Amino acid sequence: MRRQSSPALHRIIAMIRIELPQHLRTLAHVDREVTLEIDGPVTQRSVLDALEARYPMLRGTIRDHGTHQRRAFLRFFACEEDLTHEPPDSPLPEAVATGKEAFLIIGAIAGG
Repeated sequence: MRRQSSPALHRIIAMIRIELPQHLRTLAHVDREVTLEIDGPVTQRSVLDALEARYPMLRGTIRDHGTHQRRAFLRFFACEEDLTHEPPDSPLPEAVATGKEAFLIIGAIAGG
């Protein structure tokens, strides 16, 4: 994280690493990992908002356009924990917020 100086206040801007599944990498024309700046609390919502703002072609692929609910068959992981069902405004682990660990978006596998 780095501090951005201004005469009136100091803001903390986090550099977040995100790993995407192959189909989303192809759609966004990016490598396995992307890095984004997050201004404010580092949550699933803020990370996904920043990702969709930077890569508009991903809008609607990770979350529903209207409800912003996670799409079926996608899971969220960080620090070896499944964060898929955590509230979207819960803070992500400190290791993610500092860029030591990546926030993982994983394509789930279904079958019988």
